[in-house]
Amino acid sequence: MQKNGKDYFLRIYIDKKEGIGLEDCEKVSNEINDVLDKANYIKEQYFLEVSSPGIERILRKDTHLEQNIGAEVEIKLFKPIEKQKAFEGKLLKFDKEKIYIDIGTKEIEIERKDIAQIKTKYSW
Repeated sequence: MQKNGKDYFLRIYIDKKEGIGLEDCEKVSNEINDVLDKANYIKEQYFLEVSSPGIERILRKDTHLEQNIGAEVEIKLFKPIEKQKAFEGKLLKFDKEKIYIDIGTKEIEIERKDIAQIKTKYSW
């Protein structure tokens, strides 16, 4: 539950390999809404939002990284590396300490502890 201004929002993200459509969001919303109403877990008035994480999604877990090997990613850093705080490139591999990407001109390795955010990058 998240407060935005004076309103509360319960945001639920759903995903599947084939992608998410409006019908999927509607089905999950209806089912969750019934459960929440019966159980009366949330006392405040709120808005329920069910959606997909989107085409450009944040990669939080190793499983997310594994699924996106070879994909274009955007990495934002806490502190600059080579005078840059952001990199875009192809995700090559990763381990417990580092993320390896190809930025076109060279391969770079970035310490995971220095990464503020890594997400997929879609070319429109």
